[in-house]
Amino acid sequence: MIPITVVDVSDAEPYVLEVLRSGVIAQGPMVKRFEDTFAEIAGVDHAIAVNNGTTALVAAIQALDLQPGDEVVTSPFTFIATLNAILEAGATARFADIREDDFCVDPEAMAAAITPRTKVLMPVHLYGQTADMGKIAPLAEEHGLALVEDSAQAHGAKFDGKGAGSFGLGCFSFYATKNITTGEGGIITTNDAEIADKLRVMRNQGMRARYEYVMAGHNYRLTDLAAAVAIPQLAKIDEITAKRKANAAKLNEGLAGITGLRTPSELPGRSHVWHQYTVLIGDDAALTRDEFAAKLTERGIGNGIYYPKLVTDYDAYRGHAQVVMSETPVAAKIAQQCLSIPVHAHLTDDQLDTVIGTIREVLGA
Repeated sequence: MIPITVVDVSDAEPYVLEVLRSGVIAQGPMVKRFEDTFAEIAGVDHAIAVNNGTTALVAAIQALDLQPGDEVVTSPFTFIATLNAILEAGATARFADIREDDFCVDPEAMAAAITPRTKVLMPVHLYGQTADMGKIAPLAEEHGLALVEDSAQAHGAKFDGKGAGSFGLGCFSFYATKNITTGEGGIITTNDAEIADKLRVMRNQGMRARYEYVMAGHNYRLTDLAAAVAIPQLAKIDEITAKRKANAAKLNEGLAGITGLRTPSELPGRSHVWHQYTVLIGDDAALTRDEFAAKLTERGIGNGIYYPKLVTDYDAYRGHAQVVMSETPVAAKIAQQCLSIPVHAHLTDDQLDTVIGTIREVLGA
């Protein structure tokens, strides 16, 4: 099997040993090093590490002091954590449709979804490419809204040279399958010193100094052990991204011209980091999306459907008092057509050739 992702953290061994030998295995100097390094990569003044990406989203929303009934406008085509975080933070979720070219929320649809209760715009930077921040950031400013970027899949991605997570509050995940991983972990990025201070206190039980509680807080802390796993990866993030870009370019070239298969692209002004390489299987393809996925699996090509349903399609959220249902036809269509195939940095040229050849074979190209 050629896996859709490979996790290799072997370079972390000396850093993990350093933490173990120090005796400081909870949050400590390695977390600070992780934060400082990632802040530089994202191009922000502050990075606040937390225990996972969902926590990053929850904490970011909590830091904005929303009131019951306040709304967050986001994408319905995303991992469920986006919606769960909004609900956990006590806000109401409203959805805007997406665009086919980047799989991200459509700025025009987002503008149309704004109501008097809207307080936050939350674009999701999907598959490694940012949403259209050239339109979304000014939209937030025009309406006096906070901007929270779900950047879970966009480590090092850029829009017009500006890093994902630097337009507002950026929320990153370091789950095991992400381009950079700590196993579980998250970071919130910001240029707002006041918000950064609030988040640091919030993640530590609301404690500014030992037994000096200044707010109701939580235990959102990341451990030094987890941070140690990520630090050597951050040192190689440009190398990792370059390999993914090269793999995506080879896939685009090799899969061109197949009837019914639409390959992804890096849009002008954006720097795609290719967390996933996601194709669309149209009605004119030789196989349905699910048939295509099954054929690839039979032939040893790892693949995944991210995501088979919109977050609003699950019974758990239908009728939920904090979920405003809306029609998002583009997102609904993409959920029926999308399939991700291997693009990770550990693919060999022979494996890429096998992926390309197998896809061309099963789709009759």
